[in-house]
This record gives sequence, structure tokens and C-alpha cells, in this order.
Amino acid sequence: MKLIRPFNALRPKKELAARVAAPPYDVLNREEAFAMAQGNDVSFLRINKPEIDVDSSIDVYDARVYQRGAENLQKFIDQGIMQRDSSACFYVYKQVMGSHAQIGLVAAASVDAYEQDLIKKHEFTRPVKEDDRVNHINTLSAQVGPVFLTYRARPEIDGLIAEVTATMPEYDFVADDGNQHVFWVVSEQAMVDKIQAAFDQVDCLYVADGHHRSAAAQRVKHIRKDANPAHTGQESYNFFSTVIFPDNQMQILDYNRVITDLNGLSEEEFLAKIQACFNVKESTNGAVKPSREREFGMYLGGKWYVLEVIDGLWDDSDPVARLDASIIQNNLFQPVLGIEDQRRDKRIDFVGGIRGLGELEKRVNSGEFALAFAIYPTSIDSLMAIADAGEVMPPKSTWFEPKLKSGLFVHMLD
Repeated sequence: MKLIRPFNALRPKKELAARVAAPPYDVLNREEAFAMAQGNDVSFLRINKPEIDVDSSIDVYDARVYQRGAENLQKFIDQGIMQRDSSACFYVYKQVMGSHAQIGLVAAASVDAYEQDLIKKHEFTRPVKEDDRVNHINTLSAQVGPVFLTYRARPEIDGLIAEVTATMPEYDFVADDGNQHVFWVVSEQAMVDKIQAAFDQVDCLYVADGHHRSAAAQRVKHIRKDANPAHTGQESYNFFSTVIFPDNQMQILDYNRVITDLNGLSEEEFLAKIQACFNVKESTNGAVKPSREREFGMYLGGKWYVLEVIDGLWDDSDPVARLDASIIQNNLFQPVLGIEDQRRDKRIDFVGGIRGLGELEKRVNSGEFALAFAIYPTSIDSLMAIADAGEVMPPKSTWFEPKLKSGLFVHMLD
């Protein structure tokens, strides 16, 4: 089965690309998106966060919000802000964040392959967020936010991508976040065919980020298939928008935790209890950023501590149980703090590593939270092992950077 195919993307005019490009829908709240889009009528936030263009009293999941998104997308098309490629293309998307660079292929991935677990998952989805993406895609008849996929790197694909990136890009700009975004259009049929043939040799792909978007694409496929008596399987709703990066270019940052209280314990009682499973040392060098697996940083009472898990408290043969996020859940969060389910317990919150350890100190020092934990980043090998085993990671186990921009390409559902 073919995992991917080229498509004719809707894209911004070259001179507008930097102004159109916007953060993903799920990294900004309504107020932040509204502030960012001020003074920029062509910001893609008006399409992927259309709640900024309706009255603030209207709920973000209201049908009027999705309808405004559809109207804004049509306006971008009518005004020539975004234009559709005339032929099916692949695209190459390079991101540079500091010293890190990653180059991915933009393609339409097969929903059938996703359903047959040839595009593998590692997270559960939340119904309300999945419903939101279904309504957004279906109302706009477009997938405006790509799913971030990865695969085990292959030299022949690396070579083809290098050929593309040796040519002149279509877009090349530095965004407000300081990251560089470079974009190539692969329209020459011979190169399209070579890339297709190379990816036809890939056994499977992995969802790195975008589980709600991919699950929503699956649901939209069935909604539209059921409404189409002439369904062939080749309609655009049978595919979803992706950027596919080789595993050896992926950058995963830490995903840290803050907790509201000590479950009725004093600081002294809490520190005594956790020593049953961890070697605990107060830091003499300030903030603790873990340097390896099985090591944690903890901020409590204005002090940083190093926590080293005692050997033998996890099952090395279990790809989920050996994750640091699982180890701290099973040996501290659940038995000491009474947090049974990180997905549902309102006493715990998550802080992406891009915000730094200062954000953990800030949240605890404010009094909103009682303590914080810094966790070593999950490896891409662990993600793949869990997906291969058909297992699911603990919530918020991976934070990928840099984030994909929305608005550089749209997969239209014809």
C-alpha cells in the first residue's frame, strides 16, 4: 500500500508567505492568537484560529467559529493571497532553530494506511479536541494544519531531498520566533516519481505530533465516504496533510510537570516518603536540568533537588514502563501524591521544555503550584518502540521543536 502521494497545495503568494505563516492552532490560546494577528489581515491565524474574528462571547467550539474560518479561507483565495498549484507536487520544508536543522517532505498521507496501522500512533486523543478538528476540517473542506510524521531514515531518500534543497527555494524567511523556514516546490514529474518510488519502500510512518488532526482526518473520511455513493478511494478526503522527517533529524525537548499540592504532607514528610524510591540530593548549583534518563530535577520550597531513581523499580522489557514519565508516575505521583491519572487529574499541569526551567520556578513561586519536576527528554527510539508495540505513552511525554508553521500549504478536500 502506498503511504503517501503528492497533492496540489493551496499556498500563499511568495511575497506574502512570511506574513501568512502562523503558529499551529494548539500552541496559542484565543487571547494570544488575537494579539498576534493584530495589524496583519493575512495572518493564517484567521483561518486556523477563527475565534479571533468573532465576538469573544462566542464559544471557540461554536459552529459560527468554524463558519468564519471557512469564510476567511475563501477570502484568502478570492483576494489571491493564496493560490492553488495546478499539478500534484511534493514539497520540501526545512526548519532551522539555532544549531538544529530538520528537513521534511510535505505530502498527503493515506487514511487507509493510518487505519491499517502502517502510520503508527502512540497517544490517546481527547474527544473534545478531536471533535473540534473534525468540525474545522469538514466546515472548511480543508486540512490547514499538517500532521508531523517521522520514519527510519533512508540514504536514498536523503539523497533525493538533498537534490531538491540544492535548488532555489520558493520561500525563505525568519519568523518572529527567530526560526528560519525554507520551502521548495517539487513539480518536475521525474523528481516527483523518484520521491514516490523511494517512499514506497518505507514500511511504516509514525505520528510524532498531531494525533488529534490525524484521528479527525479519519473521521472526516468516513463522513464524506458515507455521503458519496460514487466513492472510489482516490478522493482527497482519503488523505491528510503531513510533513515527514527522518528520525535522525528529530529534536525532542523535555516535557515537565507542575503539581498544585503535596497531598496533605509537609515538605519534610514528602521528602522522607520519596526516599523509598529515589536518592534525593539538594542541588548546590541552582536549577536542575536532568542530564540522563532516570534522573529528575525537583523544585520545592525555593530549592532544587536531584532525584535519582533506585535501580530495579521499572521493567526494562516494557517500552512504556521504562519511560521516565512512567517511572515517576508509578513511584512518586501515584503512591505519594495520589495522582492516579495524569490525563485527568486537575492537580497536575504540563510545561513544555521550550519555556525553560525558569517557568517551573515562576509557577511554583507564584503559589499556584507547590512543586515542579524537570524530566529528561523522551528519545525518538522510545517513541517508535512504543508505537511498534501498539502501546500508548503517558500524556505529554514529548515536546517537538521547532513547530511546523501553518499556512505555508493547505490540503483542500475537493
